[in-house]
Amino acid sequence: MTTPEDPGAQDPFATPPPGSTPDPNQPPPAYGQQSPPPAYGQQPPAYGAPPPGYGQPQYGAPYGGPPMSAGTNGFAIASLICAFLCWPLGIIFGFIAKSQIKQRGQGGDGLATAGLVISFIWLALLIILSATGNVTFSSN
Repeated sequence: MTTPEDPGAQDPFATPPPGSTPDPNQPPPAYGQQSPPPAYGQQPPAYGAPPPGYGQPQYGAPYGGPPMSAGTNGFAIASLICAFLCWPLGIIFGFIAKSQIKQRGQGGDGLATAGLVISFIWLALLIILSATGNVTFSSN
């Protein structure tokens, strides 16, 4: 530990001389303490800008997370519509939508799930009706 009598001791809270770059190992100035004026020929920081050494705030999705949502997936909407009109397409579009939603972080997971469930219900009804003989596939 250094003492004030030590000639090599430096005050960690001392203001650096004008024109010098701040030491990154030193703590930032205390609240309310003024930073030194800019050196001759340098522009002062903009109003509201953080003091030098603080960096800019980072915005956006956190690292490792899915990207920001880009709206509802179109295949999810098509899956729900086709579940009522053409159930095989509802199943195909539902699986495509689920895959894209997972990769891209889009919305519409509930729509894709609903399209898949309704399409599989139609498939189950078709299997049950054809097994009982209530559905015929003849062209007569």
